[in-house]
Amino acid sequence: MTDAVAAIPEEAAPVPLLEPKEGIPPVVADEQALAATIAAFATGSGPVAVDAERASGYRYGQRAYLIQLRRSGAGSALIDPIACPDLSGLGSAIADAEWVVHAATQDLPCLAEVGMRPTRLFDTELAGRIAGFARVGLGPMTENVLGLSLAKEHSAVDWSTRPLPEPWLRYAALDVEVLVELRDALEQELDAQGKLDWALEEFASIAAAPRPAPRTDPWRRTSQLHKVRRRRQLAVVRELWLTRDRMAQERDVSPGRVLSDAAIVNAALAMPLNVAALQAVQGFGPRLHRRQLDQWLAAVQRGREVPENQLPPAAAPHDGPPPPRAWAEKDPVAAARLSGARAAISELAERHHLPAENLITPDLVRRVSWEPPAELSAEGVAAALRRLGARQWQVDLVAPVVAAAFASAATTAQG
Repeated sequence: MTDAVAAIPEEAAPVPLLEPKEGIPPVVADEQALAATIAAFATGSGPVAVDAERASGYRYGQRAYLIQLRRSGAGSALIDPIACPDLSGLGSAIADAEWVVHAATQDLPCLAEVGMRPTRLFDTELAGRIAGFARVGLGPMTENVLGLSLAKEHSAVDWSTRPLPEPWLRYAALDVEVLVELRDALEQELDAQGKLDWALEEFASIAAAPRPAPRTDPWRRTSQLHKVRRRRQLAVVRELWLTRDRMAQERDVSPGRVLSDAAIVNAALAMPLNVAALQAVQGFGPRLHRRQLDQWLAAVQRGREVPENQLPPAAAPHDGPPPPRAWAEKDPVAAARLSGARAAISELAERHHLPAENLITPDLVRRVSWEPPAELSAEGVAAALRRLGARQWQVDLVAPVVAAAFASAATTAQG
């Protein structure tokens, strides 16, 4: 770490942030208050600190239940997006400003749902990763960089609660209180390390990224799915998952509160034939109502009745290379390329003090190792990485060392 951002001495306790500078702003929950907020932020200056609170683990989906903003000249605002579901006017008012967000990829989807999309942003979490900080949560970053401590005890509460308790609102307002100051310090640090252009290229990529396509076979994300080996049992997992998802959406609760992943996997392994057998499966105890048990048993039965030619494949369909564990048998030279590239990238990342996955995503390394360019030169690897979506700063750093690793693997294979 450079001296650009002086770390606070270990013996010095961080200064706790207890109250927002202008107090807790009232929650914006009607059109009149929203219009006043839009006007204030439109006439403010400089970057806009933006944060969103979701009700993960409590409600279905990832919608925002509170949105916080702060801008010089406008102060802070707390907005209820349930009472004010269309925030496109606010999004337009700050469209030309740089948004300062911590862990932008987590918040941008729920902000887009209410009409707010940045054209420029600065992600303080990603900046911390690129700068080489070991802990990049907002609390640790604020302590390490600014010498200020944020209370984080309300980070996992149910933000769909109404009215929101005052301590929660205080916490939410303080989160955006420090973001612009943290942004400025991190920009200074990145510049001193010669990494500012890398970070800006990453931020631009996030801001310009299209909304992700719906996930194929989302039921395959069920935890402990690796225990399920037979395709018929996978069909049961799928039916139980779809039933749970429909029930969770109807009730607007987190799917895990309807039925646990472990219970789904247990039922698929047991394949119960009746309610009594289902109740004996861990996760389906006597506390469940008979109607619920009947619904789960019907889902199991639907899985049993799926025609053989419509059973889900044992492995998820994918358009990339096979799992790396299979490479040594399928293509030993490709396995050697991957091993050499991973080692070279790990060394390069360590030299530049940033995580290897931020230097280049592991998926790109696998893809270029499995299907390398015809010309195993730095230029050939660079062109391949660009086609796969790597940013230019990543290409400039990674292509030479990956090309050298590929050449070494080829020489070993020939020998």
